[in-house]
Amino acid sequence: MPIHYETLLNFPIPEIRQRLRWQDSALYALSLGCGQDPMDEADLRFVTEGPAMQALPSMAVVLGYPGFWLGNPATGVDALRLVHGEQAVTIHAPLPVEGEVIGRSRVTGLVDRGEGKGALLYSERVILDAATEVRLATLEQTTFLRGDGGFAKGREIPAGTVKQPAAEPEGEPAIVVDLPTRPEGALLYRLNGDHNPLHSDPTVAAKAGFPRPILHGLATFGIVGRALLRGACGGDPTRFGRMECRFSAPVFPGETIRTEIWPLPDGAAFRASVVERDVKVVGNGLFRAALDAPVARR
Repeated sequence: MPIHYETLLNFPIPEIRQRLRWQDSALYALSLGCGQDPMDEADLRFVTEGPAMQALPSMAVVLGYPGFWLGNPATGVDALRLVHGEQAVTIHAPLPVEGEVIGRSRVTGLVDRGEGKGALLYSERVILDAATEVRLATLEQTTFLRGDGGFAKGREIPAGTVKQPAAEPEGEPAIVVDLPTRPEGALLYRLNGDHNPLHSDPTVAAKAGFPRPILHGLATFGIVGRALLRGACGGDPTRFGRMECRFSAPVFPGETIRTEIWPLPDGAAFRASVVERDVKVVGNGLFRAALDAPVARR
């Protein structure tokens, strides 16, 4: 059935309670490539249990995940043609290594671009500590519904509802961080909860037009987040405030992601590419340091 504007805008996405173990935090970090160098102590603190263990800030994207709710036929969305276009994460408090969290998701906006032009769906997920309901993180996502334009039937788009991406940086970057991905990285990352066969089944990948399974977009997001942690935060997760970007192209597991960083007074601009193919995979990147946190510079 086609999209009904008010139904999708107010679609009841289930609240999720998630019990988090230190093993889950370690798995997330391992799936992003942490631990490939067993002597890299900066990475080992994200994969080794104990009082000094920390959670990667970008792990917020896999907490309180409600599953692929857009695949529900009641949404009216053509689930086979949607694309994850943009992602942002804001960290309000250090993420726990273990404990219980709550994820509350909602649709925040819907823009019909017209017949044959698709639509934009904006959604938000708030991550809370289950014991205190302290807000830990806010996630914002833009999904491009390629097969679903034209449902608004003349409804005007209010000014300002189409989000504008951050400007692309110019000149040479001040900081460059290269991080390799694991050949089995997509198979590891799917254990965080995203079981889309596009990332594990060669036949499904071929039907989608890819020569082999691709890395999850949020895995690319997390690896770029690791690069920002090193290049813009001096390795300190408490300096990590907000990260937003637009996805440009897929990454194949085993490739190297190069993140280029341009420091700003309160954070940094960034973009990322695949070294082996010289293809931009993340653009319009903007990082903000945590409130009152110093910005790393070189």
